[in-house]
Amino acid sequence: MPATQPHRTGAPSSRPMASQARRPAADPWNLDLRELGRRAGSMQEIDRTVPAPGDWRVELIGVPEKADVHLRLRLESVMEGVLVTGSMDVPVVGSCARCLEPIEDTLGLAVQELYAYEGSTTEATSEEDEVRRIDGDFLDLEPLARDTVVLNLPLAPVCTEDCAGLCVDCGERLNDLPADHSHEIVDARWAGLAAKFGTTASSSGTPGEPTTPEEN
Repeated sequence: MPATQPHRTGAPSSRPMASQARRPAADPWNLDLRELGRRAGSMQEIDRTVPAPGDWRVELIGVPEKADVHLRLRLESVMEGVLVTGSMDVPVVGSCARCLEPIEDTLGLAVQELYAYEGSTTEATSEEDEVRRIDGDFLDLEPLARDTVVLNLPLAPVCTEDCAGLCVDCGERLNDLPADHSHEIVDARWAGLAAKFGTTASSSGTPGEPTTPEEN
């Protein structure tokens, strides 16, 4: 009589690989340092484009969320941690503080920062906000990039250095108006009387007299 196969009960085994369970969630700003290693003098070049988070801005200008940020970095292993140097190109959009016209530009910013190993002398002797730290085998570059960008955003951006702003009377851009652009000033004391007789109330206070043009 043929032997019967043992009956298996329970759900199929679903054991994830230990390495996958330990890895942090995929984040393009999180740099894996395992390839670099901890031998002083080891170097690694980083050249990648990553999406910007949504909070890199000041009042009138900022980086659009998910905009492409181009990183060109060198990671160097030193005794106390990892020295990060290089540059990044960051697109920015906003409004001119003088005329409110849209602004689009790209900032080229230099980056240099030491990330300390856990337990290193630098880490042990520095306050929490004085030094950036390495988390295990990973380095989070986003806080450094954000601080670098926000500190370099202009609080009063302009579309051009010679932007003259807006006309206070009509609201048009002064740079788009003729040099002799002006507006007549109507004396409020005579406005009703001037409207009744179809005349102009001048700033001199006499109905019917031509007004003196005001130049901006």
